[in-house]
Amino acid sequence: MDFKEFGLDERLMKGIDAAGYVSCTPVQEKVINASKIDGESKGSDLYVQSQTGTGKTAAYLIAVISQMLKDENKGKKCLVLAPTRELAVQIEEEAKILVGTSGLKVFSVYGGVGYEKQISKLKKGVDIIIGTPGRIIDLEEGGNLVLSDAKFCVIDEADRMFDMGFYPDLRKILKCLPDAQERQTMLFSATLNSYVKNLAWEYTRNPIEITIEAENITVTEIDQELLHVSSDEKIKLLLGILKHETPESVIIFCNTKRSCEVVSKRLCLNDLKSDFLIGDLPQSRRSQILKAFKSGELKILVATDVAARGIDVDNLSMVINYDLPVEAENYVHRIGRTARAGKSGKAYTFCSEQDVYNLPAIERYIEMQIPATVAYPEQMEEDKSSGIYIKTENWHGDDDFDNHGGYKKGKKGDFHNKKHNDYRKKNYSNQKDKKGNKKEKMPFIDPAKLEGLSYEERMKLYKETYAKSSLSENSSKNYKKSDSSKKKKNKKSDYKKVDYKKSNNKNGNYKKGDYKKKSYNKNDYSSKKIVPEQKKTFWQKVKDFFGR
Repeated sequence: MDFKEFGLDERLMKGIDAAGYVSCTPVQEKVINASKIDGESKGSDLYVQSQTGTGKTAAYLIAVISQMLKDENKGKKCLVLAPTRELAVQIEEEAKILVGTSGLKVFSVYGGVGYEKQISKLKKGVDIIIGTPGRIIDLEEGGNLVLSDAKFCVIDEADRMFDMGFYPDLRKILKCLPDAQERQTMLFSATLNSYVKNLAWEYTRNPIEITIEAENITVTEIDQELLHVSSDEKIKLLLGILKHETPESVIIFCNTKRSCEVVSKRLCLNDLKSDFLIGDLPQSRRSQILKAFKSGELKILVATDVAARGIDVDNLSMVINYDLPVEAENYVHRIGRTARAGKSGKAYTFCSEQDVYNLPAIERYIEMQIPATVAYPEQMEEDKSSGIYIKTENWHGDDDFDNHGGYKKGKKGDFHNKKHNDYRKKNYSNQKDKKGNKKEKMPFIDPAKLEGLSYEERMKLYKETYAKSSLSENSSKNYKKSDSSKKKKNKKSDYKKVDYKKSNNKNGNYKKGDYKKKSYNKNDYSSKKIVPEQKKTFWQKVKDFFGR
């Protein structure tokens, strides 16, 4: 079905033509038709299940813009909520094209940047506000954003919102909007879990449920291959695939922020220009990386699942799952990026001894067995970074989706990546063991020293550092043992009876006869005893009352 058949506003049609849209996808057709039911003061609430890459962003933007251009909705706003900054920016870019010559103003707000520019832009007037929940709440509570006139609300990637812990924030935002009877609400989610359903039941009125099948996106359009490889040879296999196939653009998915940084830096050491994208990077840096990747300047991008939401790249030739995702749904989100709009793509998945436990759930979810082979040496390339320590930042919240046990992690992240000053915050010098002996300080090796050293040089540094500590520890133990043995020997000889001197005695010496026992008399203590007061019965209280 073509967009011209919907009878949309001419100003909106100019925006659709500028975006290059001619025929609509199934989700776009159903959403646009369902949102403009005649005979109601507002369009119907929608509850849409649709996979990534089916055109749902354009679906709800076209539906909302067509409603906002009507005379009865003049001056009404639209709020679009997205889980990540990248997705918010992507929606903003697409919305600016689709509004065409309508005059509607579009702006996105998100964390990681200053408030001043966003506040000044909002004061000038914005019709379609796109943002992440945290920044929306901050601006609303500060009195810089008014949501009482937002007649349209779209929650995109609702399932990812709940995974990231935004459920309480969503409820707080929805309470600031007009009542559900006066507001049109659209929820879009790749999966319909219980949290999404609860939100729909609570904040929508008789929503129309739309389910768009994935159209075998993970089976037919994408050439999938599962490679069994040991965790030690993953980087070699990755180098082999990138150097042998030389893809024009590739996204490599890792489960943790730390892994993304390590893999990206190892690729650079092997003369393959790459960069990593994670949620903790400053917004300016994230925007710079995305711009380089979309323009083709950067061909290899290493990213986490959360950071990759919102990356919309045309003609993405390859996706590599360096780690198998913990959540089966993320496998579909990952490989679906290389088969947008009916195009074909290639997806490699590495399965090591640590990842294999996640494989059955993924194959059950996609209802097929992924074609699998064992990686052979001819597919691999030599790793120039082998034996070199890669220094990483202490990324927070990086342990939930880690399949690897190679790091010793504490409550606040990677134990090995803490700075030297962190060890001085607590007074370790005063700590004692169970026997009360003073604990020796643990030797510390600055990670900066390890960076760039070979395996032999690192082993030598370890031996020198820990050998000194063991020698000092043994010497201190021997010293303590000798001290304790001497004390035991001298215990009997050094012991002297101390004469007891009584200050009240005239001679100053204690004599047996001077001490007299005090006779015990019961009468002396009888008066001091406290007798508990007995409780009166009901009839005694009545008698006392009438007796008075």
